[in-house]
Amino acid sequence: MTTEPLKREFSFNGIRLPDPNPNLPVEEVRAIYATQYPDVATASISGPEAIAGKLRYAFERAIGSKG
Repeated sequence: MTTEPLKREFSFNGIRLPDPNPNLPVEEVRAIYATQYPDVATASISGPEAIAGKLRYAFERAIGSKG
């Protein structure tokens, strides 16, 4: 019997995002994707959730009101 580590996958706003580097912590991955998706910078991170042989993390937008 052999074991393999599960690959990570990220999602934001219904978009699947590949793992840029499996050795990076999730917070650093968020920083990388924040350059392309600015809302990711303030998003909360949920997960991981094992789905279809992958660990899926979700960046969820912070919803709030101004004022």
